[in-house]
Amino acid sequence: MTMSQAESFRYRYFDLIMALFVAVLLISNIASAAKIVNLGLPVLTFDAGTLLFPVSYVFGDVLVEVYGYRHSRRVIWMGFFCAALLSLTLAVVRWLPGDPQWISQVGTEKFDAVLGTLASGRIIVASLVGYFMGEFSNAVIMARMKVLTQGRWLWLRTISSTLVGEGVDTLLFVCIAFLGVWSPALLVSIIVSNYVFKCGLEAAVTPLTYRVVNLLKRVEGVDVYDVHVDFNPFRLSV
Repeated sequence: MTMSQAESFRYRYFDLIMALFVAVLLISNIASAAKIVNLGLPVLTFDAGTLLFPVSYVFGDVLVEVYGYRHSRRVIWMGFFCAALLSLTLAVVRWLPGDPQWISQVGTEKFDAVLGTLASGRIIVASLVGYFMGEFSNAVIMARMKVLTQGRWLWLRTISSTLVGEGVDTLLFVCIAFLGVWSPALLVSIIVSNYVFKCGLEAAVTPLTYRVVNLLKRVEGVDVYDVHVDFNPFRLSV
């Protein structure tokens, strides 16, 4: 066991944050497939998962700021594998024959209309690619900016990393999943409204992020600066 791995075990709240991060990711994926929300204006049209998904970026910022990029990388991969498992499970469930009573009361069409979208190959690819590229963009920018700013201006680092990460995530997901399916006008509306909402939420909760970060640094006794760190996203070791 390396020193970094030993540190992971002694952290009091690292596992809790990882569990919450994964839970937010999976709940957001299901909500996104379940409903498109329209609050009466084109710029206020978004998938329901947008209500919660930005919280995953808040957790991502906290992880990098307190525990460092290498620990954050493992959490991002954990979320990736859990999201893939969710989609694979739903794909298998969709393929299995339904009970006659269930078919008469619920039916395959209703399942496909909601959860079935998470089992479609295009949605799976869009979700995983968008998540992977967005989260790692966010984590790398947070880590590098912390070193460059010598740990100052946390608000600037969280907002800057979110502007890039959420932009990459939103653009890739919507284009891969729905290009050619939805009208160009709806695509643009979804991208813009999702992006504005996600980044706006990140900015709004900045005071809370400060409190959580300061609390964790004090309780955990750690404040990692990612100097001479390999930012290769495919290395799973810490």
